[in-house]
Amino acid sequence: MRHRIAVVGGGPAGLTFARVLHRHDHPVTVLERDPSPDARPPGGTLDLHKGLGQLALDKAGLLTEFQALSRPEGQAMRILDTDGTVLRDWRPSPDDRANPEIDRGQLRDLLLGPLDVQWGRGVTQVVPGTRDGVLVDFADGRQETFDLVVGADGAWSRVRPAVSSVAPHYTGVTSVETSLDDVDTRHPDLARLIGDGSVAVYGVNRSLVAQRNSGGHVKVYTKFRAPLDWHTNLDLADVEAVRSSLLALFDGWAAPVLDLLRRGTAFVPRPFYVLPVSHTWTHVPGVTLLGDAAHLMPPLGAGANLAMLDGAELAESIATSPGDLDEAVRAFEEQMWARAGRWAKITTAGLERLVSPDPAAALAHFDQVQPS
Repeated sequence: MRHRIAVVGGGPAGLTFARVLHRHDHPVTVLERDPSPDARPPGGTLDLHKGLGQLALDKAGLLTEFQALSRPEGQAMRILDTDGTVLRDWRPSPDDRANPEIDRGQLRDLLLGPLDVQWGRGVTQVVPGTRDGVLVDFADGRQETFDLVVGADGAWSRVRPAVSSVAPHYTGVTSVETSLDDVDTRHPDLARLIGDGSVAVYGVNRSLVAQRNSGGHVKVYTKFRAPLDWHTNLDLADVEAVRSSLLALFDGWAAPVLDLLRRGTAFVPRPFYVLPVSHTWTHVPGVTLLGDAAHLMPPLGAGANLAMLDGAELAESIATSPGDLDEAVRAFEEQMWARAGRWAKITTAGLERLVSPDPAAALAHFDQVQPS
């Protein structure tokens, strides 16, 4: 008899998990609170690493399709001093596919494929150990039971409390995001500044990164150290007020860099939260976690990759051990915890260097990760 399995969350982790199970002809219920795939903007671009996200897509049978959609040229990175001086200008070779970029929306659509997602199914609580299995409570008052519930529902997971009382904590770093559309036509000077991939500028306890997406869209991310309530006297809905505040924060930086903020549209604050570096839990039969729900860490390019590999490996573990579901989950958790702990240490140290009192630390970090 097939196990009744549900995954909560239709992001990279949940969809990869479901897609690999689907490849093994195992039914899975995908529960997503958004009412439709396009209910909100999917976000920016992701670099999928050869041994992480790309490996997960290979397990799902989607690597060839990913390669056709991805942008290897998006790996390019230019680093400027705050006065506009070019410090590094790294460009990938034509055959470099170590970390090609793909828009989040394109990745979502690729993973969705034939999956039957239950949209608009917000989960409020998961209760393991009931007579009929794991009980899932929904926002609309309905309930359903499963043999396994997988929490792939992100930083503020509704599944996590079933296995862990730990909550995310603020890192002291906030990002404010804006964007530019049709950059090659409307802002050709900024298009040249950004190049095919990203441009980054590092100052004292702050940074600015602009990253090219497909279709002439650019995401701009400011990052700075500040208390969580830094915006107490600022109306975040007032675009011009937020723009003025950011321009003041980056006062003195080169005019072309500041133009990335001057020409941006809406501004979205995103404080960085993390879970403890070595977040684990006592195994609870019938419930487990993937991705940010399990190991939320600074957003330095590892999170989605780890989430996807989590999903692929758990699905394979279940598909290849059909007789003992609980043992398959236990084995997966041990493997995930070890890998996530290593990456959490790396990304935590990386954030300290990339938003640092000493901008030279950021440049040194880049040289270690991607030698010029």
